[in-house]
Amino acid sequence: HRPIDIFILVPTSARPACAGRRQSGSAWERIVIDKNICHGKPCIKGTRIMVTNILSLIAGGYNIPKILTYYPELTEEDVKAALEYTIETVEGEEVHLL
Repeated sequence: HRPIDIFILVPTSARPACAGRRQSGSAWERIVIDKNICHGKPCIKGTRIMVTNILSLIAGGYNIPKILTYYPELTEEDVKAALEYTIETVEGEEVHLL
């Protein structure tokens, strides 16, 4: 049998994923984390569209124009903000193999 790698993700801090990161750009003005909206999951401001919804569409082969057709209330900048949020969140994680 081949050994199984087990790993855990350790946030670099206990703060919300966007806290302490670059928040001056338009991306950080477009992502909202509010415990009263979608159970605190990161969403596009003014909507209940979670960042994970956008990522799922991209994983399914959607490009930005197709995402904008699926969610006409979004802008190209909203989609890019979701991607930037994800990139900066993942970059802030540490992975420890057990």
